Amino acid sequence: MKRTGPTNLLLRKLADELEKAGKKNDAKVWLYIAETLRKPTRSRVAVNLSKINRYAKEGEMILVPGKVLGGGILEKKVTIAAFSFSKEALDKIRKSGSKAITLSEAVKINPKGSNTRIIV
Repeated sequence: MKRTGPTNLLLRKLADELEKAGKKNDAKVWLYIAETLRKPTRSRVAVNLSKINRYAKEGEMILVPGKVLGGGILEKKVTIAAFSFSKEALDKIRKSGSKAITLSEAVKINPKGSNTRIIV
């Protein structure tokens, strides 16, 4: 059986957009994120805030090619770009003074993908 990719139309468009941006700007980070988003649902990434807090540095842009969950606390001011966020995660991110943005916004803000960290 031939693999068709994600059935979620928004996810497909986002992966295509990231791939185009990666090729245009010679930014491998966006190509990797697009490739990860195209994986099957059972392989989709879900990251808790505690993991982001553990590995992120102050002022960095964190890229999550999946969903950010609200487990743990966030003590650093970072910008988190992800495909989706749980409601609890959004509340905790805002309380910590950090920003939550979509991956397409992250491409517009940082087309080269510099000063970013991917957390899977």
